[in-house]
Order: sequence, then structure tokens, then C-alpha cells
Amino acid sequence: MALLRPPVLLLALVVSELHGLPWFINVSESQGPGAVLYSFPINCTSYVPTLELLYVRPPTTFFNPPSLNRQQQTYTAMVTLSSSARLDALAVNHYRLQLRLTCGKKVLEAPLSVNVHRDPGYSPCASQFANPGGEIIQVRETVPPGAQLYTLLLPGLQLQRAQLSINSAQDPPYFPGPFSINGQGWLLAPSQGLKGHAPKVFPLEVLVSFGQNQSCHRMLKVKVLPDPSSQISFLGQAPNITILEDLAPGSNVVQVRARGLDVRYEIFSPVPCPLFSIGREDGMVRTTAPLELAPARGMAVTRLQVKAYERRRPWASVDLDVTVNVRSVNRWPPRCLPAMLVTEIPETTPVGTVLKTFTCTDPDSAGSPLDYELQFHSPPGPASLCLRGRALEVNATLDCDTPGACFQHAASILVLDGGQPPMTSEVPVLVMVTPVNEFSPACVPRTFRIREDAGPHTLLGSVVGTDKDYPHNSIEYYISGGPTTFSVDRLSGEVHLLGSLDYELQTLYRLTVLVTDHSQDQHPTQRRSGSCTITIEVEDVNDYAPKCQPPFQELTIYAPLGHSVEVTKVSCWVPQEPQRRAFSYSIVGGNSQSRFSLQGPILVHKSITWGPHWPEQPHTYELLIRVADAGPSIPHLSTTATVIVHLIPWSTSTVTTRTHRSPVPSVMTPLLVTDVEAFWQPEPWFVVVLTVTSALFLLALGWLFSRLFQGLAQMLQTPSKSAQALLLNSIQGTEESIEGFTEAPRTEMPRAPSSVVSLHFDGRAQDSRTGREYLFNTLTGARRWL
Repeated sequence: MALLRPPVLLLALVVSELHGLPWFINVSESQGPGAVLYSFPINCTSYVPTLELLYVRPPTTFFNPPSLNRQQQTYTAMVTLSSSARLDALAVNHYRLQLRLTCGKKVLEAPLSVNVHRDPGYSPCASQFANPGGEIIQVRETVPPGAQLYTLLLPGLQLQRAQLSINSAQDPPYFPGPFSINGQGWLLAPSQGLKGHAPKVFPLEVLVSFGQNQSCHRMLKVKVLPDPSSQISFLGQAPNITILEDLAPGSNVVQVRARGLDVRYEIFSPVPCPLFSIGREDGMVRTTAPLELAPARGMAVTRLQVKAYERRRPWASVDLDVTVNVRSVNRWPPRCLPAMLVTEIPETTPVGTVLKTFTCTDPDSAGSPLDYELQFHSPPGPASLCLRGRALEVNATLDCDTPGACFQHAASILVLDGGQPPMTSEVPVLVMVTPVNEFSPACVPRTFRIREDAGPHTLLGSVVGTDKDYPHNSIEYYISGGPTTFSVDRLSGEVHLLGSLDYELQTLYRLTVLVTDHSQDQHPTQRRSGSCTITIEVEDVNDYAPKCQPPFQELTIYAPLGHSVEVTKVSCWVPQEPQRRAFSYSIVGGNSQSRFSLQGPILVHKSITWGPHWPEQPHTYELLIRVADAGPSIPHLSTTATVIVHLIPWSTSTVTTRTHRSPVPSVMTPLLVTDVEAFWQPEPWFVVVLTVTSALFLLALGWLFSRLFQGLAQMLQTPSKSAQALLLNSIQGTEESIEGFTEAPRTEMPRAPSSVVSLHFDGRAQDSRTGREYLFNTLTGARRWL
């Protein structure tokens, strides 16, 4: 019956997308052993494919392992039935075969479904009767009567309730009695036994009936053998001899011996026997031709059937199987292509990459299997390469980024054949791992500080670059753009100052440093770069001392009792560095009795109270004020300002305010000094009151003149109460106006009479307990509450 071959089956083992597609073929149950169920080509040109039968469901031995035959550039795979195959659609009508194809690294699996269908014209026992002569069974003449000789029931016939019977005649005297078949399909010996019927052959025709009008015939021959105890027999077991193929023709192989009278020997299978012969009388088996296995692999094993018989009784014979194994003689070691492997691979080669597939053959035995073994010479550590079959592959990650890790792998592939004596070929292998520039270098941003007075070629510090590729220090440094004031050493990364710095012009520099690796790749042009930013901070250095304007002052101040007076403010700066404003001020000379202090740049005359230290006369102080840098910059430079203070104690007299110029040395800048003196300036309301009072006074004076002679004496001795009150109010208004003014125009007022001064309150204070203010006279101590 023709086999089905769907087109999709051709691609199922070579196209992974069709890997899961099932195959279906239909076969007839009439297919016998050795029948080809299915064949298909395999396209695997770069490798030697293998096709395996993993399993069969349901389990059976009806199928042979798949075979592969090469035809030019393609292979043909075939699935055949084994010698034990007996297909029966009624017993099992579906088989599932799991196949695996290996083509290099590609492994594919696919199922093959075999559907067995019925054949109406086929008899399930036909395969058993394929031999026209029938089957021959041998039994001893000493078997007991009715003994089981043979099983006739075929597989699958039990399900069909088959019936077996002997259809041929069994007439005496040739037959000792009839052979019979029982219900279990066993052939039984005649009830009379077979004693004395050696060496007869009894032909039996067996009829097998099953189903409706279905039957088949089977020819069975029973050969009766003589009793070995009373007849000829071989000495020892069946020999299994191994010889070498270089054995010369006519050489002895093995000698067989049989017990009997006048025994003769002959080889009855195979006939003719071109390689061996046996001596008729001595039983010595000898070679008759050269044993060359290379052209004919079928000569490796020869099974000889030797018969020993008595010359006078030829029918009294015995058979012996002699197995002769011819072993090839190893004269040549295996030959490999290539005979030597020298290659370079980058360190980034993936694991599993095939470097080379070796093709080796044995000249003594073409096609014989060879063993491959990989031996390492250097390095002796864990293997980075491995041998899978005939392919040399990368076994582990190749890393050149650690010291001593990137090196040459020296090894040898030993190819061993299976001959005697075993011979070996060695294929030298040298695999050089080359570095690959995988990572970009990097550096850490840094900050350097440098004084602005640092000279050229001053070392600021170093930029440290790192690289994961080996060697880790193969880095060059460059400055990308930026000012030319700084430079970086190309090899060490040291940053140097080339020019001069000025804190007042620029206080901060930012440089981009490029780090570029080198000598880390097989190709010198394969370089990687990274960058980082370094910051350079310029530290201020005092180049100029501060200057004060003016450097010399002469002042006249009045010191009131119990009050502090601000004398002047020292104004200093650095003309070349106007941003610098932090200064420290201290009085270094002329501050006798510590009457002056500094509140920052302000010179203050301390308040004093009435006592022995109260200055009664004007006094001149020549103060030296030191002005120095107060910031973090060093060194701290300073200058000295001179302030001459004319101190005049407080006077109750009303004085004029005048402005005069103090003589200044020619080397100094002229200074305009303003001298403030106290004077009496009545307020406007007081002027009005005074005017009205004066008018009333004049009226009263006219009236008084009328009584001139009457009250002149009284008027001179005791002034009227209204005049005293008016004078007192006038004095109070004068005192309040004096305390309120700070500056007055340059006018002069006439001094009051001495009688009025005696009643003047020249001080004003506040009671510490009640907080109430009052006026007092410093000479008499008189008080007047406000």
C-alpha cells in the first residue's frame, strides 16, 4: 500500500515554527517486517544530523530506530518495521512515535502518528508462511510422549478466537502417531513418542481458521534429532573466536573436536564460504583469503555452522556454531581536518559559541567511531573551552578585566580510535583571547583651593580616573576648553597653575577634564572617554592695607554731665578692593583715663557723672585708632588714623557756635572742623510772653513813676512778687530751650546779670524711684519738680 507523505512533514524537523505540528501516516496491517513506513529528506548541510526514536505509545518493538542515508548535500531519513512486527488493526490501530532531530545546536522534536487500517484480503498469519518451505523445528527423539514441541497461536489471533488443526495426512509407518494441537495453540508430540525415528522429518500442514470464512495454511516441519548420549557430539561449547585482519591466508583460526567413530567435519553454512575452510579430518578452521575489513565491513563477524558426522553413518551428525570476529589492525592514527587550530576571539564571545568543528577519520576503518578528548596545557585553572562531540566551544565567560585573566589558551584535542593497539592523533589548539574596550572611564568631581598669590607651576591636586577595563590605569587626561590658566598632566592627572590669579577679578574656575582610555582593545583606535568637572576656588590674600578718609581729624566737643557723646565716625576702605568691608577698630594710643571707646567705626566719649573726675578745664586728646582687616583673608594688614579731640566741659553760659578751620600739616588733606557751642535761643511762645510781659512792665513802670518818690525805696529792696514770678518763668523757659537745641545759628546773646544766675537751674534729671523729672542747680543743689 502506498504511504502518505504530506508536504508539511518535510519542514517539521527543520523549521522550528512547525515543531508542534503532528504527522499522520496510514499503513496497512499487511505490511511485514522491514517495510518502509515513511521516508523524508533532511536539510542539514553544516552538521551531521542525528535522528532518534525516543519512545512508542503504546510500547512495542515493531519499529526500528530511524536510519539516515546521505545523498550529496541532503540526508534521507527512513522509518521501518522491525523483524518482530506483526501489525493487526483489530488489536492496535494507532501508534505514536516521538522523534528527535539534532542538527548542530538545533534540537527539534516531533510526533509521528501511525494509523493501522484493516486489509480485507490479508491474513494475519501470512507473515508466518512467507517461507514456502515452512518452518523447521528440531526435537530430540528422547522427548516424552505428548510433550509440548512448539507454540502455534499467533499474536492477535486470540482476540479473533482462532482455531488450529493439522490438515495433512499422518499415516504410519512413517509417522509413529499423529501430532496434535491443543486449545492453547501448542503442538504436542505423538502419544507413541519419537524414539527410533531420528533423523526423520515430519511435514505438517496447519490450518488456522478465524472470523467468517477466513483461514490460512501453515507448513511446519518437525526434525527428529538422535540422542546425543548414544551418538556423535562436539566437545565443549560453541567457540567465539577473535582474530586480527592481518592474519595470512592458510593460518589456523580454531580447532573443533567431536566425539564419535571416524568423525568427519564440514562447513554447511555459509555455502560457499570464501574466507574460511575446515579440515575434514582434524576439524581445524583456517583462513582462505586476506581479511581486509576496509573494503568489506561485513567480514567483521562471520558465523560458521560446522557439522560433525561419522563417515560410515552420515546421518549421525551434530551441528556446532563457530563465531569468528575479525578485528581490524591499527596501522594508522586518525587523520583530522584541520590538523592544527590557531584562532583569536574577543573577550565578549558568548558562552556556547562554536570555535571549530573537527572532522577526523580512521584510515584503517573508515566510518568507525572515534573518541575526542580535550586536554589543557595553559592556563591550568578552570576551563574556558570545552569539547562537545567534535565541536570546540566557549565554555565560560572570557574576562580580560582582571590582572592575568586575558591570556592564551593552549590545549590539545586527542583523537582516539577503537583499534588494537589503540592509536591517537593530537590536534594542537591555540586560542588567543583579545581584550575589548567595554567600559568608559570615569573620574570623581573635585574641588581645589589655591591662594591668589600662588606662583606658576603650583600643584593644586590630582584628578583620579578609574576604568573597569584592564589595565585600569591606562588613562589620559585633557582639559576640554576653559581658561588657559590651568593645565592637567596627560598621564598623572595632576592639575597645575600656569598663570597668575586675582581674587578681585575672578574667584571661581570650573574646568571640564576629559579622561580617555588607551591600550585596552585589540584595535588601538577603539577608545572610550568620560569627563568630570573640577572646581577651583581662589582664596583671597590681602594685597593692600585699608585707607581712612580723612586720615587726620581734629574735633572740639562739649561733654555734658551724664551723657555719652558721639565724637566722629572713622571711614575706611580698600580702594583696590571695594567689596571688602570687614574691619576691626581699636584705640592704640592717647586714650588716657579711658574716656573714649569705639562702637565699631564710631568714636564715643563716655558719659561721666559729677565728681572729682569731672573736668573743669578744656582738655585735648590725641587718639590713635588702628584699623585692620577682620575677614578670613590673611595676612591682616592695618593702618592708623589720628583723631585730635578738644574736650570742653559743660558750661551753663550761653555761648556762640562757631566754625573754624584747624591747621593741618601740608602733607595732610585740610579738614573742616565744626565746633558746636551752647547758646540760649528762646522758643517763639516765650518771645510772645516776653513781649506781653514787657508791655505790662512798661505800663506798670509809668504808674510807678507817678509814685516815684513814694515807693522807690520799697521797689529797690523788695521786688514785687509778680516780677519775681515773671523772672522765674523766664529763666525756666531759657533752660528748656537750652536742653532742646543741638545746633544754633551764629548769634550772640548778652549774659544775664549775676543776680539772675544765682536763681538759674542748670541741670535736669529724673527721679529713679518715682520717675518724675525735676530741675536742679549744681551750685546750690536747689530742685524744682516739673
